[in-house]
Amino acid sequence: MTAAPSHDDRPPIVLIHGMWMTPHSWDKWIAHYAERGYDAIAPGWPGVDRTPAELRADPSALKGLGLAKIVDHYDPIVRGLDRPPIIIGHSFGGLVTQLLLNRGLGAAGVAIATAPPKGVVVLPPSTLRTAWPGLKNPLNRNGLAPLTPTQFQWRFANTLGRAESDAIYDEQYIPGSNRAFFEDASANLSRHSPAAIDFSNPSRPPLLLVVGSEDHVSPPGLNKSVLKLQRQAPSVTESKEYPGRTHFTAGMDGWEKVADDVLDWAVQHAAADSPVAAGAPPPAGSAL
Repeated sequence: MTAAPSHDDRPPIVLIHGMWMTPHSWDKWIAHYAERGYDAIAPGWPGVDRTPAELRADPSALKGLGLAKIVDHYDPIVRGLDRPPIIIGHSFGGLVTQLLLNRGLGAAGVAIATAPPKGVVVLPPSTLRTAWPGLKNPLNRNGLAPLTPTQFQWRFANTLGRAESDAIYDEQYIPGSNRAFFEDASANLSRHSPAAIDFSNPSRPPLLLVVGSEDHVSPPGLNKSVLKLQRQAPSVTESKEYPGRTHFTAGMDGWEKVADDVLDWAVQHAAADSPVAAGAPPPAGSAL
């Protein structure tokens, strides 16, 4: 680990969950970061404010939930903190992280197993297969994208046994939102896509992309495409791949190393003069 800044200098941390997950997926990270002296919060997506079991019983709040609404939900949360936070997002939360950074928000960002922003033209077959439950019915764009335990295992826990995967499913899983899938899948056909990013944005804070070598949802090839696009910005943009890790990299054994690695990287690269949470004009990004 890098040397920790004094407690007064430690930035807050905002953790953003992904599709089919809730803030509960970050519980261990919040406790781990607290042990290191950092304050971490994990606000849920709009309507994702109950336990996974409760949301599975009544997932109506997820219907029609789109990417723009999710990003706009996190914007005032980030701005309302007393200083720019480190933003860490998983899967669709990784895309939300990049969209918030594009607004000049945050001191640094980490996108773990990210969903693709607009500009990634060719998607890996496994990524397309992942999104199929949300895309299979074009007439149901405001509906839900449920997963069976078998589908969940292929997407999140493909290196784990079925019993272990089912235990994660029972503890963590909620249905997904079709609208977010449609918005992302059609991003390159939409002039005003909510997944659009100004990749040459000089005000974008530093960004780290994290990928697991065995991730079906966000495989290494997808992340290489995102890295190439994001490196058009003048601020630091890097990628780190973890061998043997799946889409559930933030929860499977060894998650502590990932949590420490990404925090150390973000603290090291966080711009001291990041935009103020209250909404001051963002500064130019740090040079590579």
